Amino acid sequence: MRVIGLMSGTSYDAIEAAAADLALDGDTLLLRPLGHLCVPYPDDLRDHIAAALPPAPTTTRAVCALDTGIGQAFADAAGRALRDLCAGTADLVVSHGQTMHHWVEDGTVRGTLQLGQPAWIAEATGLPVVSDLRSRDVAAGGQGAPLVALTDALLLSGLPGTPAALNLGGIANVTVLVPGAEPLAFDTGPANALLDAAVHHFTDGAADYDEDGHRAAAGQVSPELLRVLLDDPYYRRPAPKSTGKEHFHLPYLRRALDTVPVPVTADVLATLTRLTAVTVADACRAHGVTRLVVSGGGTRNPVLMRMLAEELPDVPLRPSDDLGLPSAAKEALAFAVLGFLTAHGLPGVLPSGTGARRATVLGSITPGRSPLRLPEPAARPPRLLRITR
Repeated sequence: MRVIGLMSGTSYDAIEAAAADLALDGDTLLLRPLGHLCVPYPDDLRDHIAAALPPAPTTTRAVCALDTGIGQAFADAAGRALRDLCAGTADLVVSHGQTMHHWVEDGTVRGTLQLGQPAWIAEATGLPVVSDLRSRDVAAGGQGAPLVALTDALLLSGLPGTPAALNLGGIANVTVLVPGAEPLAFDTGPANALLDAAVHHFTDGAADYDEDGHRAAAGQVSPELLRVLLDDPYYRRPAPKSTGKEHFHLPYLRRALDTVPVPVTADVLATLTRLTAVTVADACRAHGVTRLVVSGGGTRNPVLMRMLAEELPDVPLRPSDDLGLPSAAKEALAFAVLGFLTAHGLPGVLPSGTGARRATVLGSITPGRSPLRLPEPAARPPRLLRITR
């Protein structure tokens, strides 16, 4: 089955599209990457997303307009992927959509909202679309995140020691495979969320992120500010757990700076970069991680990667590319995997990673132009992921 995966993370800067040929061979899932591309959001749409994200107030009219606008942007990305990556032929599109709210109360996820109406994708491509992948896990008592955990676990299976996969997006999440135990997955805290918000704020919107970590590299970590940030109860909460920009946003940072004023912008950015490194390292140490496979936009920040290596001096860091899964496309490919599993009637979630009562088949399916024909349900879920060429 040829599948196109679409993903836009909590940084909401672009849509990542990746295509792959997927097949089941006994208990092994075979994945052949066909390429990936990045489609930036139009500036006005990105501005509208930013204006509607918590803690800002919004209206149902704005939500409706975003559902349409994001759906059309995802449809454009899907069309490009179909043409440029798949030579015009594919079987399925899987759309994560854009997370607008992840509703967490006292550690329990009450609901999650991803916008991007899949009908626009189905209409543009003619293909069936799997979407809204998080809600079913939430309904089963899970966190609805991190959903990349199943792909991570399949990819890491067979590696020695206690391997872990780390994704550095707006929020950082890890999947840990402890020998003899069920895989564990959770959000460790902010990766780029606070850093991006700070750069945008301090540059008056002239920059959206710390390119190559240059700004943070010019600063010094403020121990006092770092101490205040690390005092957040989220870091002490046991897994499974998840978070988002509903918690880690600019007003959150400004409250911390009211407590500990840091006059030099570069020092604030250096401290936020160190915060990500420390919280990721703390999570890895707590579970005895012996090797770390890293992916996501944060891997392009050499200052963050250096700080992470400093915090975990005895843990080798390697990009997911070394295992055959392109770092820049890993999340989009992970959602392609989830859609493939859904089409085959297989669960796409690890209850040990989300805390759900049971493993569920994820998502809703929007038919394409042709009658909807799904494959025969698979006899059993895969236990291993093998990347082929």
